[in-house]
Amino acid sequence: MSRDEPATARFDAEVGRVRASGVLGESGRLLELFDFLAARGPGTASASQAEIAETVFGHTETSVDDATVRVYVHRLRKRLEEYYAEAGAKGNGGRLILPSGTYALRQADDAGIEDAVELEEPERKRSLPIRMLLIAGLALVGAFFLGRALAPNSASPVNAIWQPFVDSPRPKLIVLGDYYIYGEIDPVRPEEGRLIRDFRVNSAADLERMQDLFPDRYGRAEDMGLNYLPFSVAYGLDEIVPILAQNGHRVSVLAASELQPDMLNYFDVIYVGLFSGMSLLEDVTFMGSQFDIGESYDELIDSAAKKSYTSEEARSLASPAFYRDYGYVARFKAPGGALVAIVAGARDTGLRGLVPLVTRADLTADLKKVASDDSFEGLFQITGQQGADLSETLLLARPRED
Repeated sequence: MSRDEPATARFDAEVGRVRASGVLGESGRLLELFDFLAARGPGTASASQAEIAETVFGHTETSVDDATVRVYVHRLRKRLEEYYAEAGAKGNGGRLILPSGTYALRQADDAGIEDAVELEEPERKRSLPIRMLLIAGLALVGAFFLGRALAPNSASPVNAIWQPFVDSPRPKLIVLGDYYIYGEIDPVRPEEGRLIRDFRVNSAADLERMQDLFPDRYGRAEDMGLNYLPFSVAYGLDEIVPILAQNGHRVSVLAASELQPDMLNYFDVIYVGLFSGMSLLEDVTFMGSQFDIGESYDELIDSAAKKSYTSEEARSLASPAFYRDYGYVARFKAPGGALVAIVAGARDTGLRGLVPLVTRADLTADLKKVASDDSFEGLFQITGQQGADLSETLLLARPRED
């Protein structure tokens, strides 16, 4: 691919300007990440998480989804946005951006339009690993797919949310929100070993780092090669797959921890899971949304209305009290061209209650109206009791800012 010399010169000048401003600090990982991406130039394909993890952070043995990479890419994106938001911080050559779903610096003019870049097609598409490690729902999911395979001609109603996916020629990729778990083994009483989900540990590489930093706490921890899915994800597959598989479309399934940014160049992507399991789709989704995720992942914050919605399931599941949970649905186009749908809950009650609401033929009038747009989002409140979803209310449905 030939280099556009004027575009490259503008890009290099703006890189130097940002670096000289000191907004990224005089040293540290954030500056190293910026330098790594800047050195690749303005027209290169997105780097992979593994490449960044090894080159910038020295993680020679890492999973496809590296939490450290995602955190620092998110920080760099926010730091650049804050820098250009300040008075007088606009560059003559166009501001630098990190588009959602990519690990590459791009240049945009002051109106937000990216410089045109024609990327070379990869020599061959990366093979897609289909690996789901389920702890509770494996049998149910397997039975579901067997049943569908025996009835390939069955058709499901298609509402305004899913019609663009049925019409799109791209293959469909369902991404399931998964979680890494490790084992803790007592050498004296191995029969008392246990499996642990720790939100600070999202991969084998994370576990190794925690063992180095906190040997007393993680000294007996072992990587068991296990990930799990919430059981409510199975309900999502049961309703969504038959819709997407119409017209002979190929539907693949992948754990969110294995999703790579370049897959958004080839697939239409549908996420089914909880807010806490979105991995890199979290940034892709909420860049164009008026919502933000709270630190606990039980909270969704509406920046437009300055209002927050917090799931009550964790505090009320064991009692007969009624509680509120929340389900979020969205559809939009990612920078790589993928059509993306998000079907997510704060907790299991929210996800299980949301799925039939967004897959039935008769959508609520407000949701149907916004779903006719190219990009939209909606929020449901699901009333639950001891894990059962009892009733639902559409709190809002609106266009996104993509």
